[in-house]
Amino acid sequence: MSFFRKVTSKPWEHAGELEGIHGDFQPVSTASRTGLVMFLAVVSSMFLLFIVSYYTRMQSADWEVLKDPRILWFNTLVLVLASVAMQMASNLSKRDKPGRASLYLVGGTVLTLVFIAGQVAAWEQLLVAGYYAASNPANAFFYLFTGLHALHLVGGIWFLVRLGIKLRQHDYVQAKQNVALCATYWHYLLLVWLVLFALLLRT
Repeated sequence: MSFFRKVTSKPWEHAGELEGIHGDFQPVSTASRTGLVMFLAVVSSMFLLFIVSYYTRMQSADWEVLKDPRILWFNTLVLVLASVAMQMASNLSKRDKPGRASLYLVGGTVLTLVFIAGQVAAWEQLLVAGYYAASNPANAFFYLFTGLHALHLVGGIWFLVRLGIKLRQHDYVQAKQNVALCATYWHYLLLVWLVLFALLLRT
């Protein structure tokens, strides 16, 4: 009788079951993960096009090498620590420790804000020294790269705020999935920054 019920039952009647597990279990949201992958693919294409344009523009006679502010090294270290904090939050959330995970999320958010503030400080140093965006294409690309990257981090912080609200509402199952996705996003933006930083240092 049990076998007959399984054969004739409708799949949507067992949306909360998987391999005999019932109740609060929910499968990992493939829609959110797929959405993130698609978004990162678009962002990667955009940055790749700008990098190609950067190398092409470098061949022009009016190109002058921009001396990068030393604070960029500090900013890079801060972003590495922010990525580590996000990974720790993801690990702790998977171990059902939302309280400690929240602390690392706050730490990752604060470090990210410090990184953005450091980028603004770098822009101010360049402006004071007379490196305006309109004065040379190398300057314009520097502001473009760093500005776009910082903008994507600001968007990530907005999602972190929403994630913090879910944790406070004790929506741990959904929050656990979102923490892992946020960690992936931070690792990706760290990788993008390392590529951009190496590019700017090289030229």
